[in-house]
Amino acid sequence: MKLLIKQRVFSWTDSYDVYDEDGDVKYFVKAEFFALGHQLHVYDRDQNEIGMVKEKLMTLMPAFEIEIDGNACGRIEKKFTLFSPKYEIDCNGWHVEGDFMGWEYDVYSECSPVIHISKELFQWGDTYVLDFADPADELMGMLLVIAIDAANCTRND
Repeated sequence: MKLLIKQRVFSWTDSYDVYDEDGDVKYFVKAEFFALGHQLHVYDRDQNEIGMVKEKLMTLMPAFEIEIDGNACGRIEKKFTLFSPKYEIDCNGWHVEGDFMGWEYDVYSECSPVIHISKELFQWGDTYVLDFADPADELMGMLLVIAIDAANCTRND
C-alpha cells in the first residue's frame, strides 16, 4: 500500500495533501500559523483532526511528539552529527535506517520492514512516496515522516 505526500507550494504555512494509490486525497496536513515551533495537524478527508506533530521547545536539537486522537504515541529527536542527519525514534519500537538527506530510508520493526520512504525529484514542492508493508501502520508512519520532514527543516546543523 502506498501514500503520496505533496507539499502545497503556495501556502502561508507548511501544508500537505496526502493521496492514496488511486490519486484521491486521503489526508491533509496544516501547520498552525501563530505557534511557537512547528505544530502540524493531520485531518482525514472529512476534516476530522486525527493526529498532530508538535515540536518540543527548549531542546538543544529538534524534537517532536506525535499524537493520534490527542494521545501521545511517539517521539523523534534529531541527533547531533557532522555530516548526515540521524534520529532517535521512540515509536512502536521502530527504528530508521537510510539516507535522510537524499530521502531514501526505511523504517523497521525488529528486522521486518514497515515503510520505505523516498523523495520524488523534479517535483513542484516536496513530494514523498511512502510504501507500507502493512496498511495498519499508515497513520503512524505518515506522522513519523511528517515529523522527520519538520526536523530536517528546523535548526539545521
